[in-house]
Amino acid sequence: MVAMTTRSCPCGLTEAYEVCCGRFHSGATVAPTAERLMRSRYCAFVRQDGAYLLRTWHPRTRPARLDLDPGMRWTGLEILGTADGSAFHATGTVTFRASYRGGSLHERSRFERVDGAWVYVDGEFLD
Repeated sequence: MVAMTTRSCPCGLTEAYEVCCGRFHSGATVAPTAERLMRSRYCAFVRQDGAYLLRTWHPRTRPARLDLDPGMRWTGLEILGTADGSAFHATGTVTFRASYRGGSLHERSRFERVDGAWVYVDGEFLD
């Protein structure tokens, strides 16, 4: 019998996409922490899942539409720090570096809970 190899999720965790960010993207469950939402949103950028990105954006700051660049190639995510954002918090921040072919994005993102689910509010570019 040949063992099937499963690729790890694009968010950087070792789990397979389906059991990692895929379950959030499908709507089967919501991200339990601000960090997991950040990871799932990065993964959504990798997979060009604009519907998920809009669905997990705070209604107060969400754009009317999102145009993703089909030529953008994301190559990695590094979580640099978190503050709050657990099941016991209403807000949280995640500082990260997302690499893409030709550069990287360094940001501190703010998250809030809306009706019990974490959503992205906005971010501050760093560097």
